[in-house]
Amino acid sequence: MENLLLMISQYSPDSDLDFIIKAYNFAENAHEGQYRKSGEKYFVHPVEVAKILIELELDTITIAAGLLHDVIEDTKYTYEDIQKMFGTETADLVDGVTKLGKIAYKSKEETQAENLRKMFMAMGKDIRVILIKLADRLHNMRTLKFMPPHKAKEKASETLEVYAPIANRLGISKIKWELEDIGLRFLDPEGYYDLVEKVAKKRKEREEYIKKVVAILKEQLKELSTDYEIYGRPKHFYSIYRKMHHQNKAFEEIYDLMAVRVIVNSVKDCYGVLGVVHTIWKPIPGRFKDYIAMPKANMYQSLHTTVVGPDGEPLEIQIRTEEMHKIAEYGIAAHWKYKEGINNQNEHDMDKKLSWLRQMMEWQKDLSDPTEFMEALKIDLFTNQVFVFTPKGDVIELPAGSTPIDFAYKVHTGIGNSLVGAKVDGRIVPIDYQLNNGNIVEVITSSQSNGPSRDWINIVKSSQAKNKIRQWFKKERREENIQRGKDILEKELKRQGYNPNEILKPKYISPILKKISQATDEDLYAAIGYGGIALSQVVPKLKEKYESENQKTKSEIQTIELSDKEYKSKRKYKSQGVTVKGVDNILIRFAKCCNPLPGDEIIGYTTKGRGVSVHRKDCPNITVESDDINNRLLEVEWDLQKSAAFEAEIQVVANDRNGLLSDLTQIFTSEKVPLNGMNARTNKDRIANVNLLIEVNSIDQLKSIMNKVRNLQGINDVFRVLN
Repeated sequence: MENLLLMISQYSPDSDLDFIIKAYNFAENAHEGQYRKSGEKYFVHPVEVAKILIELELDTITIAAGLLHDVIEDTKYTYEDIQKMFGTETADLVDGVTKLGKIAYKSKEETQAENLRKMFMAMGKDIRVILIKLADRLHNMRTLKFMPPHKAKEKASETLEVYAPIANRLGISKIKWELEDIGLRFLDPEGYYDLVEKVAKKRKEREEYIKKVVAILKEQLKELSTDYEIYGRPKHFYSIYRKMHHQNKAFEEIYDLMAVRVIVNSVKDCYGVLGVVHTIWKPIPGRFKDYIAMPKANMYQSLHTTVVGPDGEPLEIQIRTEEMHKIAEYGIAAHWKYKEGINNQNEHDMDKKLSWLRQMMEWQKDLSDPTEFMEALKIDLFTNQVFVFTPKGDVIELPAGSTPIDFAYKVHTGIGNSLVGAKVDGRIVPIDYQLNNGNIVEVITSSQSNGPSRDWINIVKSSQAKNKIRQWFKKERREENIQRGKDILEKELKRQGYNPNEILKPKYISPILKKISQATDEDLYAAIGYGGIALSQVVPKLKEKYESENQKTKSEIQTIELSDKEYKSKRKYKSQGVTVKGVDNILIRFAKCCNPLPGDEIIGYTTKGRGVSVHRKDCPNITVESDDINNRLLEVEWDLQKSAAFEAEIQVVANDRNGLLSDLTQIFTSEKVPLNGMNARTNKDRIANVNLLIEVNSIDQLKSIMNKVRNLQGINDVFRVLN
């Protein structure tokens, strides 16, 4: 306790330490007799969480809530008890953290999506809830070694997918880096320790080099007559690991292992130091970033430049003020209004810094599909940003890869709905043109526009734009959406062997409407029509209801039972390069919904009268949680002793030109790959979309073919089509 009080007094001498003492004693008493998996007293955990919050220099109420954060969940005390003892504000923070705990959902994606929805709701009410949750996760990660290996991997994966990016979005690099490094250690221990060893080997050499750079810089900066601080910047293991894997580089090719940071007094001094640096060493083209003029979405500000340093070695130099450095380390916590004192300006600044959170809460309300929610979240929250300008010079921030359509909807919904064209840097471009940092974007609109096209949903990058387009179709084209949605659903049911006239009856549809948040069957069809609900949410539930109503029993489902002797013999039936363990004489076919290829992870599904259907393990049609589906799954594996041909579909997106189809077919001819079908079309922007049905013997051969196609002139994208 004395240690905590001392730490608080150092940055906030006027804090109410009696309040902290009271919370400390209450939590210690509440957790009496409880122990962690490590064997230590449970109360150690809330104390460590409080220490992390103190390192972020947060207010006493937040620190007290950190000490109390598990009391409601893990002890006999209630919200009312906390409220009575410590006030409503503290009780709300503790309750907010408690409500972020997991609840049972049908699928992993639904669980994760629901947790994140709750997290953003809590953040919207009081951002300190997520700061406590991040501190809680950080200490749990520090003690991850005491968990079973499979659980530790799950926690590490969730941390890298969700918590580290949220810490990054809030600008708290101090927590983000540690979460990432620990997560990597448990997800890929071999890769992590190999990296640690390589970095350690070069440490002495790197330290000598940094000393040389600092000495040169200090000598040259004397002319500026300003105070400054220079030191080497540590490179975190996860960022090195990610560069090696994402950019396919060897450790020796990572040039920014050596970096120097310069801290100065003012923005003017930042640019002064930059000028000196570029006078001493030649800058590498394209490697200068001005995050002072255009801060990152998480409030980060700094100048970054990479130069050819002493001995011809690439060297990264960061230049920032002390205030910028504090924000880089502590993010939103450095601006906390409860610490600064509330006034109108602080309120305005805080609202501006959290505008992304409000936007996220708006669109997440409209996304009922967990898969879609998670995908949109990763785009808006976890991707890099691109900064472009309006013709008047205003800066617009968008996810990397955004198009003029994203830009239009970011400016105003009405502008997006009436967009008919765009100019970038004064030149007319296709509306799916990918925007780059610094582009000046001008939107061309027309009052005669018929509104957005359905194709736009697949073109835009930001979830905000996707949501606005769906809203337009939802509102303007209801009758069309109802018919379109019904047609789509009927077609899918027919494909799966059901009679739509039999299954699409009120007695089967009505019971599932509440589960998918729809009031009537027309609402359901309309939602499918405008893309608000995925078929994977509807079809399995309909089938389950239909079959249960028709008294389908397990005995009527074709199953394969094996004697112990048969199973131990592991007899295999070979068909088209696939074996089914323990089964002989059975028909095997490949599912058209996912077209598995050798190299894909696969699983068998026992069909009604048509043998075993082989799917990819991640195929949406068999990943739905259902007793019916689970009872039909069989273990299968590739058996490539025989050469076999497998059908695969790829789509090529390219600038339309003479000879495009000829060049494509030439590749298949030279590689001796059979071409079974082709469907080519060109849109009004002269972008060609070519679907090709080919035969290959493995996923590796498919990747090789796709790489050759990518090297052709004017190719924008090549991808495998999974129906």
